[in-house]
Amino acid sequence: MRRSTSITHKLTPWILLLPSLIFLVLFTFYPIVKTVYLSFYNSEMGVSTPFFVGFDNFSRMMEDEIFWKVLKNNIIFAIGTVPVGVGLGLLMAILINRSIFWNGIVKTFFFYPVVIPIIAAANIWLFIYTPEYGMLSKVLSVFGIENVNVLGHSNTVLLGMMVMLIWKEAGFFMIFYLAGLQNVPRELYEASMIDGASGWYRFRKITFPLIMPTTLFVMIIAITNAFKLVDHLVVMTQGGPDNASNLLLYYIYENAFKFMDYGMAATLTLVMLVLLVIISSIQFFSVDKKIHYN
Repeated sequence: MRRSTSITHKLTPWILLLPSLIFLVLFTFYPIVKTVYLSFYNSEMGVSTPFFVGFDNFSRMMEDEIFWKVLKNNIIFAIGTVPVGVGLGLLMAILINRSIFWNGIVKTFFFYPVVIPIIAAANIWLFIYTPEYGMLSKVLSVFGIENVNVLGHSNTVLLGMMVMLIWKEAGFFMIFYLAGLQNVPRELYEASMIDGASGWYRFRKITFPLIMPTTLFVMIIAITNAFKLVDHLVVMTQGGPDNASNLLLYYIYENAFKFMDYGMAATLTLVMLVLLVIISSIQFFSVDKKIHYN
């Protein structure tokens, strides 16, 4: 009887986890294995039966000028959006964490872009960037600058995308930072104020070190979003002009559903997954040693 009870006790956690494990296998592990499998096969449009080509897809990818341009765009996009978005989210959280007048209204104002669907946000910014009739053109016309076409020039289109994503994500990061700030013991601030520490000193020596776990989490989320949020490209630029705003995930979509080259799309997907794992691992193992968890 005791042995039967012991077996039941050991099996119960696995039985409870079974539904989640099934979904994890079906929607995570199986797609990854299938992607790796397809990356070694030629399955272009017109090929009735995919056939094994080894590393030929990887060779074609390395020789593809558009791939390198798209990869460069994505790296610049991440470098431009992640630090600014995370920093702005922290600044907004610090402002709201103080008991300011109309705190609820300010919090709603900061968080409102987060609840807007990305497609709706893209349409809002498409209107803002529209030459001649857009809000940006109207404002700049007051200063004598006419017909600014942000999305129509390769030098400005990526910057326009960055501004849109920062506006969309900063409020999302703010929520995590706000939770982290509210968990910092008030006694530490009170003791430092008695010792005459300035506000900047308290931020550097107390606040920032104690919210480092939140910062690590937010940074990983921000980097992942910089590579996976491309829905706005469908509405705003479709990767143009001349692939100046094209990002890696959108280029994967083009290869899979426009060019019908599933082998190349799988190869690009594998590269993106490996790239994200490397970036996240470096970030995690380098920052984790400096984090205060207590």
